[in-house]
Amino acid sequence: MLLRDKVALITGSSRGIGATIAKRFAKEGAIVAVNFLKNKQKADEIVQTIINNGGQAFAIQADVRDLKSVHKMIQTIYDNFNGLDIIVNNALNHYTFNPKTRKTAEAIQWQDYQAQLDGSVQGAFNCCHEALPMMASQSNGRVINMASNLVEFPLIPYHDYITAKTALIGFTRSFAAEVGALGIQVNAVAPGLTYPTDSSIETQNDVRESIINMTPTKRLTVPDDVAGCALFLASNLAGNITGQCLYVDGGLVMH
Repeated sequence: MLLRDKVALITGSSRGIGATIAKRFAKEGAIVAVNFLKNKQKADEIVQTIINNGGQAFAIQADVRDLKSVHKMIQTIYDNFNGLDIIVNNALNHYTFNPKTRKTAEAIQWQDYQAQLDGSVQGAFNCCHEALPMMASQSNGRVINMASNLVEFPLIPYHDYITAKTALIGFTRSFAAEVGALGIQVNAVAPGLTYPTDSSIETQNDVRESIINMTPTKRLTVPDDVAGCALFLASNLAGNITGQCLYVDGGLVMH
């Protein structure tokens, strides 16, 4: 098992990509904290699924945008497990990928940008800030931030979302540069359009088909693709890799 007895926090993991990562990590032996904002029932269902499959997990509520809430969550994890090895910053303010309803450059307001920055960047900052002393004392830690391939290929200009995810990659790199000497590795995963998820369900068929046609693998990303990449970065297979952003989009973006 790649993550045997590691304690992992996955924010926003009551559904979608986060839930898939939680289940994948638990399958590899991690003790998983399934963070949720409002939907305790869904979080409990994910936990029960993990337990039914022989894994270990528990649900924990926190608004990652609120530092006090995050402090309480991290402290609870520490009190129960005496450490925290992995953080996957997956939570974000809800976003719907619908080209027909997106806000255009003319219509969008700064508060739209701020809401996405708060969800993606402030959420990641709060979790890293609160967990840093613990990970530093262990001389070990893994942080994985969920970005998007739209930062490199803004096929549809979701202005606020793309801006926030671009900032998150900047945060990933600067944080990695500081904490690498402490034994903490910080990386990002940038999925392409991932289907099916609640966010992508409104993306029209013609848009999905257009993306598939442009993609070398001729298919969309699925949640398990993203979970596999996160698992790699969280495990010892990714030794001495930090400050990187791995694109999981079938080759739509190449570096």
